Amino acid sequence: MPRETTTEMVSFARRFAAVRAAPGPLVFGLDPAAELLDSWGLGDTADGLDRFADIVLAAATGPVGLVKPQSAFFERHGWRGVRTLQRLVASARSEGLLVVLDIKRGDVGTTNDAYAEAYLGKGAPLAADAITVHPYLGLGAMGAFVTRAAEAGSCLLVVTRSSNPDGRVIQAAVAPGGATVEQQLLRDIGALNARLAPGEIGPVGAVVGPTHLRPELDLAAASCLFLAPGVGAQGATPADVAAVFAACPDRVMPSASRSLLSAGPDVSRLRDRLSALAAEFRATLAC
Repeated sequence: MPRETTTEMVSFARRFAAVRAAPGPLVFGLDPAAELLDSWGLGDTADGLDRFADIVLAAATGPVGLVKPQSAFFERHGWRGVRTLQRLVASARSEGLLVVLDIKRGDVGTTNDAYAEAYLGKGAPLAADAITVHPYLGLGAMGAFVTRAAEAGSCLLVVTRSSNPDGRVIQAAVAPGGATVEQQLLRDIGALNARLAPGEIGPVGAVVGPTHLRPELDLAAASCLFLAPGVGAQGATPADVAAVFAACPDRVMPSASRSLLSAGPDVSRLRDRLSALAAEFRATLAC
């Protein structure tokens, strides 16, 4: 069903809770890499990308409640790729899907202001329900993102513990005070949410990959939602996700991309693959 315009100001956390109760928490990652477009017989062109967008939207509507386009794979096709991304985001939202736009932006000052205006809230040309950001110029520099996300009922997903092992050298580094960088980020996210949405799940979330080393993190205390990338091709399983987020299974959004997209381009096969993994997560995470 198309989303009512009045739901725009309902918090992302509440909208996710509604999605979780129906199709479930699975996030369908949309990564139209050159190899994928070619393997689907679409061709690695702007026209092929347009067709990709049509196929994944048709497959996603119903079996899942969230999609996650990776902006880079659209941007590499220039203005036509950005146009396709804009169309995909708007169409997915109009179908009632929550859109997590994977952009991983992060800067300071007026640059962050401009990024926030591009992706969050009323009037944003690429308005998403949630976006990913990098915090390594300081979480305090994310002010424009945080404010706009809170005002728009959107979610800001801060890369805290990535699914790739190369990130460990930074994310597990010890910050002043004895906490690791990822531990301190979660504490700061929790403090922000306590101020912005006391007693509720706040608008600032975290990206925490369930792959490789188990995180020594107090996930439940952050009062936030978690995007959990790395399911499928990167090695994480529904059981891994359930184990890592055992203290807060109702707040995790597990994401899979390549393992799902490999069923395309046939829409029926894609829908079957999506439905199967969505059902597995509903059972594993007790939705």
